[in-house]
Amino acid sequence: MSIENASAVASQSAAVKLQPPRAATPHPVILATATAVPEHLITRDDVKYYMGRVFDIPERKLEAMMSIVDNAQVLKRHSIFPITYTVEPRALQKTNNEYIEHAIKLGREAAEKCLERAHLRADEIDLIITVSCTGFMIPSLDAHLINMMGFRSDVRRMPFTELGCAAGAMALGRATDYLKAYPGGNALIIAVELPSLTFQRKDISQANLISSILFGDGAAAVVVSNNPKAVDAAPGSGSTANAASHANGNGSSSAPGVGAHKPQILVSETYTFPDSLGAMGFDLRDAGFHILLDKNVPDMIGAKIKPLIDDFLSRHGLTQPDIKGWILHPGGARLLGNVEIALGLTKCQTQPSWDVLANVGNLSSATILFILQEWLEKRPLNPGDIALAAAFGPGFSAEFLLLQWT
Repeated sequence: MSIENASAVASQSAAVKLQPPRAATPHPVILATATAVPEHLITRDDVKYYMGRVFDIPERKLEAMMSIVDNAQVLKRHSIFPITYTVEPRALQKTNNEYIEHAIKLGREAAEKCLERAHLRADEIDLIITVSCTGFMIPSLDAHLINMMGFRSDVRRMPFTELGCAAGAMALGRATDYLKAYPGGNALIIAVELPSLTFQRKDISQANLISSILFGDGAAAVVVSNNPKAVDAAPGSGSTANAASHANGNGSSSAPGVGAHKPQILVSETYTFPDSLGAMGFDLRDAGFHILLDKNVPDMIGAKIKPLIDDFLSRHGLTQPDIKGWILHPGGARLLGNVEIALGLTKCQTQPSWDVLANVGNLSSATILFILQEWLEKRPLNPGDIALAAAFGPGFSAEFLLLQWT
């Protein structure tokens, strides 16, 4: 056999039959969101009652902390355990086992609710992104849910574990990247955070005291798709669905999703602040997770957010007046206030962020998804309107996304 013939045979034997690309919408669309919170509540009055009884801090510092509690704008939060148990010291092995149990429970609840709202089955999902930073589990949450919920064995898995408060926004960005690379698919994002399990009674650092005021437990899920059939079949959300429900007079809609507007994800970008490793994170010690939080983070973001957003928008031919919705992770009241000042926004323009902070606290990665749901249900934009989403987390990094209502 000649060299040419041998080469031809080798080429034929190595041929790979590729599947033709599936039909896809121009941009991935957010089909549905869902949230889940545990049953126990921690109110602002609870925090004030237990602060001096739990932490061994001087009277003067306690008075200062009470003022911070009053100004934190967090009225209540959810916790997987009653506060009397939450504040008790436990071994890391114990709290991590509690994390695994309740992360699976809350994550499944949010995921099932979200799939139902999107009119999708678990076996129609092509990618699962699970997000969490407040515990440790291998196999990760997605592996547990694959077995429990009936996902396909070939579903793609992408667990995020170290991106903190920015991870929910980053998950939206990575889901978009995947769907652009593999068009015609469905992606499910599940964010679960249980920061109450990181409570450290003996740590009287300012970072730990602040975190005991801000953070709450919860989970959120989002379905993102550029599958035309899934996009067309998904019901409406927010005011349109509610209007249909009221029109029927029985709390149910006979034609869900008719005329409803859904946001598509146009683009996402990440920015990591130089030399900012110490700004935010966790220090893992024998007693568990100890939060690291530089007191200057709100000022750092306030000083840089305007030029960062202006540059981000200009790269896509936009300016700030083009933005009709601001889906902002609040972090805390001081951070959100600094962002408002820097961008010249009113509280009315960021009200969903304030509402989520007040009613569930800072849920780390899940927060931005709770706020997204607030916009979808209570403040849906008009077709063609563009919103900007932003979240911040360890690195120190910011994630920006542009959404456009269809």
